[in-house]
Amino acid sequence: MNIKFKKLNNSIIKCKKCPRLIKFSKKISTIKRKQNIKEVYWGKPVTGFGDINAKLMIIGLAPAAHGGTRTGRAFTGDKSGDFLFNCLYTSGISSLPKSQYQKDGLKLNNTYITNILKCVPPDDKPLNKELENCSNYFDNEIKNLKNLKVIITLGKIAFDNCIKFYRRNFTINEKLIFKHGAKYHLPDGKVLIPSYHPSPRNVNTKIIDTQKMLSLIKVAKKYSNF
Repeated sequence: MNIKFKKLNNSIIKCKKCPRLIKFSKKISTIKRKQNIKEVYWGKPVTGFGDINAKLMIIGLAPAAHGGTRTGRAFTGDKSGDFLFNCLYTSGISSLPKSQYQKDGLKLNNTYITNILKCVPPDDKPLNKELENCSNYFDNEIKNLKNLKVIITLGKIAFDNCIKFYRRNFTINEKLIFKHGAKYHLPDGKVLIPSYHPSPRNVNTKIIDTQKMLSLIKVAKKYSNF
């Protein structure tokens, strides 16, 4: 990992900008979940991870209460992550089909995974101020990924906040609407592809399924020139 990412990740882990989120993370880490009662929870803001030379970036909303907040790595140790990494493994991006804990040896090929919000929000509902506080970290992640060509946003909040970044930095005249599998060509030459979030609710109700996700990843790889 290069110096810029090391500095950025250290800043993220030490961040105390949102008292409500810090308090909630500590509460989760103290009470814990029954099946994880003997584990030591991470309980801090969660950084992105993956290939810093990535051409593809995948962005979620926030670490899961008993996933990333417990393990210290985005989409690791929760059902959304199980679905996502299985699809990434099938697509030749992830070295493992499942991600259980931070040091399980999982490697990402040409891909970087992160969340718009670095801390878990109560009821998965972040406040606008919290998203604003975290936006600088996301801005720096995008700017530090020098080879980035394609961005997949998982869910509407990730999509909306990615658009906010671009509106802060570029002029965008067209209206960008969240639609699974749409392809938007951004002012800096990157391609933005919105996806439904692979949450258990969306998977169980078939809003998103393995085939839909694999098809979307295939398109993303094509535009990334993997």
